[in-house]
Amino acid sequence: MAPSSTRTLWKGAISFGLVHIPVSLHSATAEHRMKFKLLDKDTMNPVGNRQVNKSSGEAMAKDDIVKGFEYEKDQYVTVSPDEIKAALPKSTQTIDIEAFVDGSQISTVYYNKPYYVAPAAKGQKPYKLLLETMKRTGKVGIARVVISTRQHLAALIPAGDGLVLELLRWHDEVRDTAGLSMPDKDTKITDKEIRMAQQLVGELEGDFEPQAFHDDFREKLQQLVDAKVKAGQGEHIVKPLEGEEIQGSADIVDLTELLRRSLRKGGGAANDEPEEAPARKTASRRKAANDEEAQPRKAAARKGGARAATSTAVKSRSTRKKAA
Repeated sequence: MAPSSTRTLWKGAISFGLVHIPVSLHSATAEHRMKFKLLDKDTMNPVGNRQVNKSSGEAMAKDDIVKGFEYEKDQYVTVSPDEIKAALPKSTQTIDIEAFVDGSQISTVYYNKPYYVAPAAKGQKPYKLLLETMKRTGKVGIARVVISTRQHLAALIPAGDGLVLELLRWHDEVRDTAGLSMPDKDTKITDKEIRMAQQLVGELEGDFEPQAFHDDFREKLQQLVDAKVKAGQGEHIVKPLEGEEIQGSADIVDLTELLRRSLRKGGGAANDEPEEAPARKTASRRKAANDEEAQPRKAAARKGGARAATSTAVKSRSTRKKAA
């Protein structure tokens, strides 16, 4: 099993009638999916998502973006942040139990996300009393709770030595089976078929041991990543040299590359030239950028030298006139 989480996600109380039990919520699950990042294939720098207009492709400023609700195809009504804030549910910091029902009445399609419920300070005894009562009666509590400004339907379920708060999907979030080829009343099965099926179930009967099951895809992918790292196939992010800034492509005009593309497009001799290695390409681009930055400085230096020479010549003529 994954290690337990001591991080408290929510603090409040279980409440029904006049009973008030202080509790805290802790994540009952751990995510182990392989997570990938988008990278620049040349520099290995992370690539992020940009907010762009899907029609024009232009980047959008934050102030130019609003939230809209599509009530019909391509028909929207906009809502302001203040209007959304006014509709948010009020947090009561309580798990309000509204009914106790048989757990078998809750279909698994309603289960969404579980949380461990731990007793907070001074909540040990009433917590255990509720736990034992729910165990003996076989009931679970149906409740409402607000977590992070969002209201949830939930089931408070006894599990082992504690309680689990299972967030449930709302009824309109669960699809019905209309249109699916479910067995109808005309589908008949015989007693003999049932006995054979029961015998097969008996042969596979055993205890549930979750540690015996593994995510084969994630493990194989992790082994592949580890093998590539061990073989030295890891890539490093290309960072600028100290004191050097890599400008955006809009600020750098690589004349050599533009000429090569033009010749290649026109079918010139550049088609026969071998493609430069990525590292050499990067170096040539940096050199081109540095040369372009240096050209204005050289031109300024030449101008300054010319001005100095002109000034010296004028002074010399003035001195000769005075001497004459």
